[in-house]
Amino acid sequence: MQKGNQGEAFEHYRVLLFSIAYRMTGSASDAEDLVQETYLRYQASESSEIVSLKAYLTTIITRLALDYLKSARVAREQYMGAWLPEPLLTSEDGGFPLAGLEQQEALSLAFLRLLEALSPPERAVFLLHEIFDYPLSEIGVMLEKSPANCRQIFHRARQALQDKRARFEPEPQRQRQLLLSFLSASQAGDMTALTSLLAQDAVSWSDSGGKVQSNLKPIHGQQAVARFWLSVMRKNQRPLTETLAEINGSPAILFWEEGSLAGVMSLTLSAVGIQEIYALLNPEKLAYLQKQLSSCRRRSSFES
Repeated sequence: MQKGNQGEAFEHYRVLLFSIAYRMTGSASDAEDLVQETYLRYQASESSEIVSLKAYLTTIITRLALDYLKSARVAREQYMGAWLPEPLLTSEDGGFPLAGLEQQEALSLAFLRLLEALSPPERAVFLLHEIFDYPLSEIGVMLEKSPANCRQIFHRARQALQDKRARFEPEPQRQRQLLLSFLSASQAGDMTALTSLLAQDAVSWSDSGGKVQSNLKPIHGQQAVARFWLSVMRKNQRPLTETLAEINGSPAILFWEEGSLAGVMSLTLSAVGIQEIYALLNPEKLAYLQKQLSSCRRRSSFES
């Protein structure tokens, strides 16, 4: 196959490859790097010997992601505070198109955080089979494991996640409404309104990586979470503005300071209210999203 045709063939699978790499790593910027490395390896290969290009490319990206996770393990264990995935713009007006979006939960910050509890092989087998519908026999070839072994790994991973996965899927409009109500009550200092929005066992997660001031440990419980956010809003002296966006398939609030992205807030809901709050503040983790948003603005300006 000629190099030009190789490039066209690869582009057909770029979205799939990024989707796998992002869910494997929890990092959009690193997922992009892995996709590029996959392309370079494909270019250097003898393409005439490839039987299934999709399987071939998936094998490369999965093995690269496994190597990445092994090398990143120590860094994540030593990470200062809670580790959360990099946020990703997913709205139709500029977000990265992703494969596997029919399962919105599989893109959420909450789900990607849960995947951190799995070993790298468990994560790979679970995602490829559960989210991307690869047969266990094919996954076995990719990972050089028997189908029976892959089946055991898959069941072990699913068992580890099943009690923690969300069973309540709210309408986006309901999520957006509660998100705005939470922000309004926090900024107004209304403890009664704030606690009424929260589930009794609500949890608040903040990821700053030690780069900006924030709570390093998750806050547990309705009253504690409410007091924490009232304190955050009361003490804030920064000239922040807010906008709404779809992040990882759900409504989120973006906080801006003088044109730069300063933070992202997202929620998960249960049947009784706000279950989890995610605040992403680490500038390094906001860089990819900032790039996406800048690209959207440039495209919007060009089209207008």
